[in-house]
Amino acid sequence: MPDPSVVAVARDDRHRFSKPTCDVITLVAGHGVLGDAHAGPTVQHRSRVRRDPTQPNLRQVHLIHRELFDEVDADVAPGDLGENVTTTGLALLELPRGTRLHLGPDAIVEVTGLRNPCTQIERHAAGLLAQVVGRDDDGHVVRRTGVMGVVVAGGDVRPGDPIVVALPDGAHEGLEPV
Repeated sequence: MPDPSVVAVARDDRHRFSKPTCDVITLVAGHGVLGDAHAGPTVQHRSRVRRDPTQPNLRQVHLIHRELFDEVDADVAPGDLGENVTTTGLALLELPRGTRLHLGPDAIVEVTGLRNPCTQIERHAAGLLAQVVGRDDDGHVVRRTGVMGVVVAGGDVRPGDPIVVALPDGAHEGLEPV
């Protein structure tokens, strides 16, 4: 497996499912991706805002592993599934809650949980939702569409930037949907 790194970055100032890729994104501590519709200290996802707009935004940054694109029977590229950061060489779904991902020279994102994909994913490719959400042998739901995090240190992130993983101290908690 290659060393963990950033494959692509994306942002969108409107609430659309896919995000266009770009040369650089700027992460802002406690806020998210500068210029992205999902940035802010409180929830920005429309369904969550309707329920309680005062909830903390645990979904400031969405990271997805590029390797997923090879595992699904659909044409998927960076940004297509709404992620801000596409990674490679990193088993994102196996990280414990509280893991800190150092992206490039300055930015740090703390993993808060799993992305819980919605039915909008079907608009990108029919049948894709069933490929990225399933059940394991014990009947537990398995979500494969990346992880969400909050920005604890800001900075610019670019394709090719290395990713350094800092696991949390103490007992590790598995990821749950956020």
